[in-house]
Amino acid sequence: MASNKLIIYQVFTRLYGNRCQTRKPFGTLEENGCGKMNDFTPTVLKQFREMGITHVWYTGILRHATMTDYSRYGIPRQHPAVVKGQAGSPYAVCDYYDVDPDLAVDVEKRIQEFDRLVNRTHRAGLKMIIDFVPNHVARQYQSIAKPQGVQDLGEGDDTNKGFDAQNNFYYCPGQSFTPYFDLYHGEKEPYTEFPARATGNDCFHNAPSMNDWYETVKLNYGVDYYAGVTPSSFHLPADAPVPSTWTKMLHILLYWAAKGVDGFRCDMAEMVPAAFWAWATQQVKEQHPGILFIGEVYNPAEYRHYLASGFDYLYDKVGMYDTLCDVLRHRRPVQAITQAWQQCDDIRQHMLYFLENHDEQRLASDFLLGDAQKALPALVVAALLQQNPFMLYAGQEWGERGMDTEGFSGCDGRTTIFDYWALQPERENVLSDYYRRVLLIARHEPAVANGTNFDLMYANTHLTRQYAFMRKAKGQLLLVVANFDDVPAHVGINIPGHAFDHLSIPEGDYQAHDLLNGADSLMSFHRDAAVSISLEPRQSVVLSLHP
Repeated sequence: MASNKLIIYQVFTRLYGNRCQTRKPFGTLEENGCGKMNDFTPTVLKQFREMGITHVWYTGILRHATMTDYSRYGIPRQHPAVVKGQAGSPYAVCDYYDVDPDLAVDVEKRIQEFDRLVNRTHRAGLKMIIDFVPNHVARQYQSIAKPQGVQDLGEGDDTNKGFDAQNNFYYCPGQSFTPYFDLYHGEKEPYTEFPARATGNDCFHNAPSMNDWYETVKLNYGVDYYAGVTPSSFHLPADAPVPSTWTKMLHILLYWAAKGVDGFRCDMAEMVPAAFWAWATQQVKEQHPGILFIGEVYNPAEYRHYLASGFDYLYDKVGMYDTLCDVLRHRRPVQAITQAWQQCDDIRQHMLYFLENHDEQRLASDFLLGDAQKALPALVVAALLQQNPFMLYAGQEWGERGMDTEGFSGCDGRTTIFDYWALQPERENVLSDYYRRVLLIARHEPAVANGTNFDLMYANTHLTRQYAFMRKAKGQLLLVVANFDDVPAHVGINIPGHAFDHLSIPEGDYQAHDLLNGADSLMSFHRDAAVSISLEPRQSVVLSLHP
């Protein structure tokens, strides 16, 4: 039976392949180097596949605002006052139809290099995900790669109106862009914008602060914020014309889907009305069956709303991610994990679990755990608890710490998305081997890939730092126990009678093979009785049981 388990590997494309270890704070492209799409060779992609990966999310593909000058290639130069960091944020897109020139060996052939990356990814048996950034664009957005006949964003807007349903942007009529920071940024001429446009984080006045997404402009999907309408309350009247932004963004989605992209990770999806997603995803999926939409949605009250609008998967950030981080730091007992998945039980197959991404602090950072080994029980739980997808962020599997002061963001426990940098050179170690073993279990063991879950915690209320569950598929039974404690644990795991009935398993003696550690043992399973499990600090067992 084919596995239903998706394992998504997020790579920050400009960092992953960069072998230059200069790492100069605020360093330029020439000083610090940059990874390329060509660094994802057939060998590298084969290694991804052999680690259990099914989808690669290439973060930062679209051309975005940068301080690097590519004007000799006909690419408009961006004013540094509205660029964050030397390399710029990949979420300040300045051309939805273009590829970031930093990622190309031959800048003039960057689209062709992208096409070859798509082909290499597919030949390796992997699927490709890229970012779709629908809520905002760079302040100096200008497409030079749009197909003939496509109208640019903002082209034709009535700038005398703060809001018009057919405008692409929101405006501050009669007011210049006057934020509370230096508009010169070392340039002879300041950055100018008149009339000022609303900023991406729903800042609808002309003077955003340094803490706002000041380098971006909010896109208008017909939501009249000035009248108190919100994305969650917005409905397009039956007799109203489709907003201009809708048709333009649909065209962008179809453009990349036609190039062979298998899915979109949709940035800040809940800041865009669900009505648009329902309209757009239906049309994209009709033309490209099987294409995935993954939404960055943080409000649990909106989860089902956005899933009904065509999303296949949603970030489980405020539920499972936050819970696992707290359990890892002993701020909550392990029973909180059960509460987290039960809150989304009816949509559990649509929740994307993760322990790191580009927005979050590295597990090994001093801001979180200080040691990547301490996160291993959370890895086992997040990857094996359900059939839903699991995502890891490049560097997580070898203990990237995110403790560098790279440039714009400073030392914050995150790997920079704003600057030219490189990940640490050591990539094969004991930790990466552990990740590989867990991911291959998740991907290939039938009880995880296609089976059902039975949470044992309701029968084990004595446990506060060990989490236990069973997985069952035809022909396979697993018992998984993860130790979140910093000391060895010798615990009794009660197996309730309901587990025997629900999973249709017989009582008696079982041969137990630990898929993680290779040890074999004999265990006796009886209704409402305990089995004894020994665990090293922060370690787990994944016992494959056979009568």
